[in-house]
Amino acid sequence: MNCILKNANVYTKSGFTKADVAISGKIIEKIGECNQDYPVIDATGKYIFPGFIDVHVHLREPGFSYKETVKTGTMAAARGGYTHVCSMPNLNPVPDSLENINLQHDIINKDAVIAVYPYGAITKGQLGNELADMEEISNLCIGFSDDGRGVQSEEMMLAAMKKAKDLGKMIVAHCEDNSLLEGGYIHKGEYAKEKGHRGICSESEWKPIQRDIELLKLCGAKEHICHISTKESVELIRQAKKDGISITCETGPHYLVLSDKDLEEDARFKMNPPLRSEEDRLALIEGIKDGTVDMIATDHAPHSYEEKSRGLEKSAMGITGLETAFSIMYTKLCRTGIISLEKLVELMHDNPMERFGIGTDLKEGEVANLTVFDLDNEFTVNSQEFLSMGKATPFEGTKVYGRCKITIYEGEIVWNEK
Repeated sequence: MNCILKNANVYTKSGFTKADVAISGKIIEKIGECNQDYPVIDATGKYIFPGFIDVHVHLREPGFSYKETVKTGTMAAARGGYTHVCSMPNLNPVPDSLENINLQHDIINKDAVIAVYPYGAITKGQLGNELADMEEISNLCIGFSDDGRGVQSEEMMLAAMKKAKDLGKMIVAHCEDNSLLEGGYIHKGEYAKEKGHRGICSESEWKPIQRDIELLKLCGAKEHICHISTKESVELIRQAKKDGISITCETGPHYLVLSDKDLEEDARFKMNPPLRSEEDRLALIEGIKDGTVDMIATDHAPHSYEEKSRGLEKSAMGITGLETAFSIMYTKLCRTGIISLEKLVELMHDNPMERFGIGTDLKEGEVANLTVFDLDNEFTVNSQEFLSMGKATPFEGTKVYGRCKITIYEGEIVWNEK
């Protein structure tokens, strides 16, 4: 595709500059004043960012296409401004062998509208008993994860770390100690106590992180920690970084703007890990401000209506997030002065690109992966408009700013809100 995005505010590593962006085929030909004889898209007053990167999404195929498909999930991602996503391995069959991960790639190659990078499983069937065929699948996965389940055995995790290091891959860890869960399904805090719900203690998250940090010291592997939610997790990772350990982490938009005081008796507030205390939320904010928390990932986890309609106790854990992430973060963090817009782009593009080695910068000569937002566009989150099959969001009815107008992946428009 050849086109010129005209009169936009274009993101650069040193801030924003008013410019045109000319795209020729798949490549960004020029950023500046562009007068090529290309079709013009008026972007006056709009903001152009590099296409966002989400390192934690559930696309549900193969095995659970009644929840989401690769096609609907990647369309939802494009609508949210994403051009690159990493898909989690809790599928059927689990991508723990060459045959299984090839099945996933076949679907991606056929149906994805943006780039999708699958994770391979750490253990066979994600059962924690035996390492997956890590060497066999290494070239077909972005890293190794048993997301949805924590690796309970210290010996198994150490073996996985050593193997991943040998293969030049990263362990991407869902940190959860099953022995501490006690049947909980929301945070073990004031709301659970008042309403008589069984709670999940913070220790069930930070204890495995503490364990993994010690293992990383032993073997020198690289690890990325999924969806941190507690103040203890932030402090452990902060100290580990100071000690020179190769560790990064993510948190989700919901953990940064909601806490258990916002809970309602509705499963659109139920996810794993759960919404924690206000003290935890504020610690996460400090973590993104000082660089301890490296990136924002949605943990987009769609379920069917029936699975999310059984109340807090009995509904499935997980919410959708791809179509609301930027708008929520921009509205609640940038417009309130907590972080800058440039910092938000770092969290949603620059840092995941650097750590995971995927995505492209917004500059001349690079592949055209970018997104155009109208930051003045105010709207109300309405899940019935989602392209995702999953409709459960704690932000239903929330007024936000920042609507994605266009997303371009490899020079082609994959989302266009006309």
